[in-house]
Amino acid sequence: MGKKIYIVAMGGTIAGRAGDSAATTGYQAGAVGVDDLLAAVPGLPSVARVTGEQLAAIDSKDITAADQLRLVKRVRELLLSNEVDGVVITHGTDTLEESAYLLDLVHFVDKPVVLTGAMRPATALSADGPLNILDAVRVAAADDARDRGVMVVLNNEIHSARQVTKLSSMAVETFQSPNGGAIGVVNDGQVVFFHCPDCHHLPNALGASEILTRQDELPYVPILYGHGDDDGRLVKAVAETGAKAIVYAGMGNGSIPERVEKELAAAVTNGIIVVRSSSSPAGMVTKAEESYEQAGFIASGMLNPRKARLLLQLMLVCGKTAADVRKFLA
Repeated sequence: MGKKIYIVAMGGTIAGRAGDSAATTGYQAGAVGVDDLLAAVPGLPSVARVTGEQLAAIDSKDITAADQLRLVKRVRELLLSNEVDGVVITHGTDTLEESAYLLDLVHFVDKPVVLTGAMRPATALSADGPLNILDAVRVAAADDARDRGVMVVLNNEIHSARQVTKLSSMAVETFQSPNGGAIGVVNDGQVVFFHCPDCHHLPNALGASEILTRQDELPYVPILYGHGDDDGRLVKAVAETGAKAIVYAGMGNGSIPERVEKELAAAVTNGIIVVRSSSSPAGMVTKAEESYEQAGFIASGMLNPRKARLLLQLMLVCGKTAADVRKFLA
């Protein structure tokens, strides 16, 4: 009978419509419905029994915490169903890595969840969406995909949600994992994994899957990017307007300008968790200046700023402390 794979459509470029088939910008994201999206993918019935729904039809740059929580709740319902063997989510690429990582943090079963998207709208010449959907369904239906948590599949590559990021603003090979590479590929329809399942996924590590079903919003955790002549006034501003934690994307190994360090240290004193991340696209953030340790700043390790932010939001929802965050990231 084949695996039962459920598609959750969120909109994005993959469902975009432009007035000109040569146009790859200036399109309306999320304009193509899920039925039309799947109808454009030949060969799907031979891979799996595919059904789906339109959960949202948005440009992913406009996604809200409410949208993400709705997605988390719906995916949880689907994974608990005996009628679903795997879930594929079509999503805009601007925030795809964020939704993928949030879903991965709360993933609690061995069924695969795969996110995919596109860099060209559905109406474009050589649109990349149909093949990405087909490959995503292939991965979700593969026996070897079980116990691997949430994955991202585009351009014939399979990436872990924890490591993948969008590196290029335009290229179809935009999604990469700078610190570990792809965990697998789809070669002419054949799904091949390079690594063991437990290398990239910690199943429901925070025990937050059920907790998030009761949430309508997430705590305010801003990301502040470091730059020359940063004087720390933005740190002071977000601290005074309700930030529960702050991610500071510093230079290199999470380096923080002296004036900013002073304001971040004051924020920690006032009960705000501060995580040092990096604006660099690759590498990890480790222990650096002794003053950072004394102030209580936490290194983000392998997480980029956007994923560090999501982790903090989730840990705050779960009632975790700065010590818990430090232990998790270590």
